[in-house]
Amino acid sequence: MAKRACIKALVLSAGLGQRLRPMTTRLPKPLLPAAGQSVAAHTLNQLALIGCDAVAMNLHHRGDQIRAAFKDQWGGLSMHYSEEPELLGTLGALRPLREFFSDCDLALVINGDSLCRWPLKQMIRRHTKTGAAATILLSATAEPEHYGGGVGLNESLRVTQFRRSGPIRGIVKERAVFAGAHVLSRSLLDCIPDGSGPADIVGDLYQPLLESGTDFQAVKTRRAWHDLGTPDRYLDGVCDWARGRAPVRWLRSNWVASGARVGARVRLRRTALEAGAQVESHSRLDQVVVLPGGRVGPHCKLHRVIVAPNATLPEGSDVEHRLVTPLSSGRSPGENDSVLGQLVFTPIDPARGE
Repeated sequence: MAKRACIKALVLSAGLGQRLRPMTTRLPKPLLPAAGQSVAAHTLNQLALIGCDAVAMNLHHRGDQIRAAFKDQWGGLSMHYSEEPELLGTLGALRPLREFFSDCDLALVINGDSLCRWPLKQMIRRHTKTGAAATILLSATAEPEHYGGGVGLNESLRVTQFRRSGPIRGIVKERAVFAGAHVLSRSLLDCIPDGSGPADIVGDLYQPLLESGTDFQAVKTRRAWHDLGTPDRYLDGVCDWARGRAPVRWLRSNWVASGARVGARVRLRRTALEAGAQVESHSRLDQVVVLPGGRVGPHCKLHRVIVAPNATLPEGSDVEHRLVTPLSSGRSPGENDSVLGQLVFTPIDPARGE
């Protein structure tokens, strides 16, 4: 009987979440709620399902909260934490984890601020079949021009260019957007250059190896992938996750936590209400996320709105395309914000030019 491959993972969790503030002022991005569980918990659950042996998380901003949330074990996974007093970047984060990965056959690296039903088994199968140094996940639906031009591929899904401005090795037949997950061969981990400062996995490892002829492969997926780096992307991701997966999503458009309170004659569409959220009677919510402790008064009409913890919208509020936070949230209002009473209204849809 063949020996089972040892798989370990790094879930990148050290980011500051600056574009998501004030939601991330007191909470790290990986712990933002997404239909009942944190963003990182959704990824950890999927890693447990594929038989991952252990997971590391690199910590910087509010790292103590991440450690407290997942402790030493999560869903059968052995958890390991790597403190970063200075942010080390996507490649630098791997350096302190050399011993952690020393006995594994495959290493997974996954962005801790992304929501996706990761096709991890498919990625591992392709990686094993091709013998590539690394196999990266690409979105077949995201628009490359919105993400810096995307990754260049040949006709067989071999990577020929990582960044539009970077070196090309072969013919670029198509481009697709990197979707936040890699599978790395054990031998590739040995190629990580020494150093102590920040380093980028693409610029400082992948691109130099690509130029020398190293084989990098890709898996394209049509599964929904959400990079939650901004409030509008976070809103889209959570509202999509609230619908569940097929066949449930064909019948369900909302997610309401058992600890949420919903009044009479409330209408919800593509909305997520977390535990501790409250929506009063006769309100209409379309593409709305109400976070724990958020409250929507009666007779409100909301479209594409995030109601932050401890924010209370008064009766009859009519709000569109806004993140609503309490004035006491810890961030000074910006030049595009509106302040009404004790609430700050921040535009969240850049496409609207606000």
